[in-house]
Amino acid sequence: MPASITVSNVAWVTPDGRSLFSNLNLSFCNERTGLVGRNGVGKTTLLRLLIGELHLSEGAITVEGSIAVLRQSVQTEAGATIADLFGVRTDLDRIALALAGRATSEDLSEIDWTIEARMEAALQKTGLVAEPSTLLSTLSGGQQTRAALSALLFSDPDFLILDEPTNNLDGDGRRAVIDLLAGWKGGALVISHDRDLLETMDAIVEMTSLGATRHSGNYTQFRAAKAQALLAAEQALGDAERKLADLGRQTQMSRERKARRDQAGRAKAGKGDMPKILLGAMKQRSEESAADHARMAERRRQEAEAELLEARSRIEIMQPLAMTLPPTGLPGRRKVLALDSIRAGYGDAPPVLDRISLSITGSERVAVTGPNGSGKSTLLGVITGRIEPISGTVRVEVPHTFFDQSVSLLDRGSTIRDNFLRLNPDAGENDCRAALARFLFRADAALQLVRSLSGGQMLRAALACVLAGPKPPQLLILDEPTNHLDIEALEALEAGLRAYDGALLVVSHDERFLAAIGVDRRIMLGGKG
Repeated sequence: MPASITVSNVAWVTPDGRSLFSNLNLSFCNERTGLVGRNGVGKTTLLRLLIGELHLSEGAITVEGSIAVLRQSVQTEAGATIADLFGVRTDLDRIALALAGRATSEDLSEIDWTIEARMEAALQKTGLVAEPSTLLSTLSGGQQTRAALSALLFSDPDFLILDEPTNNLDGDGRRAVIDLLAGWKGGALVISHDRDLLETMDAIVEMTSLGATRHSGNYTQFRAAKAQALLAAEQALGDAERKLADLGRQTQMSRERKARRDQAGRAKAGKGDMPKILLGAMKQRSEESAADHARMAERRRQEAEAELLEARSRIEIMQPLAMTLPPTGLPGRRKVLALDSIRAGYGDAPPVLDRISLSITGSERVAVTGPNGSGKSTLLGVITGRIEPISGTVRVEVPHTFFDQSVSLLDRGSTIRDNFLRLNPDAGENDCRAALARFLFRADAALQLVRSLSGGQMLRAALACVLAGPKPPQLLILDEPTNHLDIEALEALEAGLRAYDGALLVVSHDERFLAAIGVDRRIMLGGKG
């Protein structure tokens, strides 16, 4: 039987009592499905429910076949090797004993002589060159991702669940994942913001606060369908607004007609030519009729307002995020950054960087690229003062902000609002709330503790706290900024950075992103892949 996952009427409530989703119905079968949605909507929670890490609040999940899961980050213990990641250290030890002539008869009976060849084949599929004894701690983040993906393939599952599989991967690694999935014969559920990867999907499932919607086809086809849905939602909003306005006019006209009838009735009664009992009956019927009309009008008004509220909420959910950035005031010829013959590394190992020089003037946009392990993050660490160079000089001559992958500029124990006010001490409460609202942190959402946010929400909060302030820094240093953002936030960031008038220094493997923000030049670092 082909592998499949069926989600039936599933609901999940957070520990603090907030409903993340309810009545969720989905099915994943022998095809490649991309799962998309705004940060915090529940994609990773759904993953954890699918593999049994979280208990359902309601509903049922049925799994047919074996599942293998790739996490966003590889969890490693001290001293762990690639063999440990594959779960074959004991098997490899037995083979080593056998080759040394020291294996027991029991060891020999349990040896699988195909393990080394199968490991090598799995590693080749992801383009990673490494020995089973290689310590995971010596690998870059991208290399660890490749190793973890190789371990998944080695386990020969029926169904793959991949959570942001191209995060941290260089260009070759990303192509390896795309090629791997293109040739995958089983089912696959891929949580991703990588637009190139999503173009290879057979279907896209979008999660929103309204639920989940499945779209056949790849990312381009999904975007076309979503654009049509947004147009329909905007038309529905216009219809609801017109309906409420028409009801208001009709109610006013009805009141005016009643007022004229009442005036005419009072004038007739004043003539004294009608019996009092008849006047009383006419007055009672008029009052009862007026009450009936008022109740009907109020019911229709409430229904129209409910339709309008629902239409507005759909637009709120579907409307793209927009990041608007104030000017930095950076002069065009101002020296921004100067590196001279930087050598840097770790401990007694050979330097990762050797005689690297770089200068940025004015609003230049510079990308630092290179394979995993080539020293990109080391270079940013030197520039931001987190790593002391072995030799050479560093001068950062303008106000700057560093967005690292862990978003360390935010205090995780504070709210988004408090972080904004700390980073923008001259901003008032109204300025703070308006700035955060532009990044979709409205009302109580601005009062969330940073540590409660998803990775993408955390980066969006950091962008809001720095870029939406009264005066953004004149140099932005970004380390893989696209790794955790949802696609809408990513495209909004691209638009915001295109309009940004300061200098940019960006480490990224996302070629679409680099093209979208208008990179002027690249610094290519060498090193091992």
